[in-house]
Amino acid sequence: MTLYVGREASKLWKRVCTETSTEINLLLENWKYLLAGLVFQKSQAYFCLQYVHGLAARGVHYLHQPGPLLQDVGFFVLPELGQDKAYISETLFTFIFISFILWSFHPFILKGKKIYTVLVWCRVLAFLVASQILRIITFYSTQLPGPNYHCREGSRLARLPRPDGVLEVLLINFPRGIVYGCGDLIFSSHMIFTLVFVRTYQKYGMRRWIKQFIWCLAVVQSLLIVASRKHYTVDIVVAWYTVNLVVFFIDKKLPEMPDRSGATSSLLPLNIKDKDSRTKEENHKLLNGNSGDPADRRLRTQLNGKTLEDGNMGHLDAAMNGSV
Repeated sequence: MTLYVGREASKLWKRVCTETSTEINLLLENWKYLLAGLVFQKSQAYFCLQYVHGLAARGVHYLHQPGPLLQDVGFFVLPELGQDKAYISETLFTFIFISFILWSFHPFILKGKKIYTVLVWCRVLAFLVASQILRIITFYSTQLPGPNYHCREGSRLARLPRPDGVLEVLLINFPRGIVYGCGDLIFSSHMIFTLVFVRTYQKYGMRRWIKQFIWCLAVVQSLLIVASRKHYTVDIVVAWYTVNLVVFFIDKKLPEMPDRSGATSSLLPLNIKDKDSRTKEENHKLLNGNSGDPADRRLRTQLNGKTLEDGNMGHLDAAMNGSV
């Protein structure tokens, strides 16, 4: 038993070291994109500092004018949870956030892997940055009276006094200024993160039941946000179609991420020009009758003057067995 545990621990440590080396190489190639994403973002109450977006949200709070709640279909349909149950939507969001982070780092531990962690986060940060830019433009265009309890008339947090200096604005009163912000409504930042994570797993995840489950969680998250009176229904509706369109168009512009699920998967070039040149080089080798990959030569077998690829090897074996 001790020998088995020691052998498995050794395999796990070797896997972690190999994956770390691969991811570090990717990080060195893509550090600019990751740094730009981290600088742009602000903490969603718990995690990494998304500073620029937080600064914009803090600024719109100075412009916020509390008033009566706007007429909203979601407020009529969904019962109000109340201040004492406002934590429910935050708990679900935290679960989605942590689950996605753990999944994105699973290649370091598990054998079955389809993604590179660094490349996944490059794409995720690109989606988040584009969505947050659109969000900033939107909530500065029109300020709505906040539906949250601390943003309503009579609350001392609904309006901010004029800042004493630039430093007070730049510090954004973290973390209290983030948790008790007002005015940054259209569209929901919680739904930006939720939908980006769901869309990313939808494309790169391997478990069908998890894909169906997280889409259900996204719907439940939407309903809980409205029931908690943290956003109007329009904030959620706009987030659903805006984020999905952002992910759709940006994903088409980004080079496709290499798939690691196959046994012969390799780290493909990230640059489209490099990818095209590599394809031309491989085609040239094939036309000359010699492939640069010895494994590829082994996969080809000649039978009756025809070249069989890997997908036809099963038919070849069957034919050979039948002739014996």
